[in-house]
Amino acid sequence: MPVDYALSRKRPRRDRLPWALVHQAPTEMSATKADEILANLQVVAQERALRQADTALDARVTTLKACQQQRFAHTYADVLASPRYGAAARFFLAELYGPGDFTRRDAQFSRVVPALVRLFPKAVIQTVAHLSALHALTESLDTAMAAHSTVAEWTPTLYLRAWQQTSRPADRESQIALTVAVATELDTLTRRPLLRKTLHLMRRPARAAGLAELQHFLETGFDTFAAMGGAEDFIGIVATRERAFAAAQFAADPNAAAD
Repeated sequence: MPVDYALSRKRPRRDRLPWALVHQAPTEMSATKADEILANLQVVAQERALRQADTALDARVTTLKACQQQRFAHTYADVLASPRYGAAARFFLAELYGPGDFTRRDAQFSRVVPALVRLFPKAVIQTVAHLSALHALTESLDTAMAAHSTVAEWTPTLYLRAWQQTSRPADRESQIALTVAVATELDTLTRRPLLRKTLHLMRRPARAAGLAELQHFLETGFDTFAAMGGAEDFIGIVATRERAFAAAQFAADPNAAAD
């Protein structure tokens, strides 16, 4: 019996999504999550627009992101070298701490969020919502830090001063909590035996819906976390070190920092 797919009226192919996943009726939860994700992506777009209007600020944010990626690589050098945790650490380094330009990916997400909340399982949507919130908060904090500097080259002293002048300790804690939430949810998803197969089945419809980059993120995250055989220790390391780093930044004497 032909299936009426949400994104296509053609007869379904065997590698298309199961009927139940595609034909989830919009619910109050899915509508709320769609609004939440769109609002977060709008914050990201506003931050980018603000920086594009000021090329010097944009340059400072770009070098700041590279600086933060280097900091992460230094803080987690032992984890990156670990056979068990290295792939997950590299995933975080590229997807959450990297200076990459995700403008195209975010624009695609914005256009297809209503379809996204119907295509993907609820547990995956929750992870995407947390990821979008982390993305928005990080972009906001990066812009604020760059606004407290006048040069694009970040020294430890300039980084520390910008961190303290930006302040926002509650937002820093939220940033860490969201990072931990994304990692925890990815770890939980790996314990669902049918989800990996479902993600594989979603490749073609996800690509057709403009969700190829999100699909890649989810599959890569799923595979790297599944390969760890349990991510509790890894997540604990990240949470402990990030909170220690944030506390040290707020407590340090900016005049004593060595460049």
